[in-house]
Amino acid sequence: MVLDDNWPIFLRPVRPSDDGLIRDLFAHVSNEDRRLRFFDSIKEVSPALMNKLTRLDYSRAMAFVAIDESDGHTLGVVRLHTDEADETAEYAIVIRSDLKGRGLGWLLMQLIIEYAKSESLKRLHGEILQENAVMLKMCEGLGFEIKTNAEDRGLREADLIL
Repeated sequence: MVLDDNWPIFLRPVRPSDDGLIRDLFAHVSNEDRRLRFFDSIKEVSPALMNKLTRLDYSRAMAFVAIDESDGHTLGVVRLHTDEADETAEYAIVIRSDLKGRGLGWLLMQLIIEYAKSESLKRLHGEILQENAVMLKMCEGLGFEIKTNAEDRGLREADLIL
């Protein structure tokens, strides 16, 4: 893929051997952006979290990694996990903090939406912290319906019917 500024990006599914790529990504994600993604202040990626991020059950999950073709650095990851009925998937995305505003988040979200459609899923669902205005705005722009979480007023539910 090529972003608007002619920046070549290689996208592929995450592999179990991608520990180094994921560590590279998180080395470039600020503490605040980690908190917005995980709803917790994660200082480092634990072995258990790394296992969860790289060793997927591909019958229920998919994750794509974006890699800079020029230097091999990890730029971002987008993922989804389906429910038991294979109708709804929860999505998540993380990109390097220094890359915000360059279109990578939009590209990755569009990719996971197209993947969900190709898998005949009916709905994408995500939870977003209320203060994550950038993510909320992007989801709205992509057609997601945003609602306040009934149990936690600080969370927003973002749903897209496919």
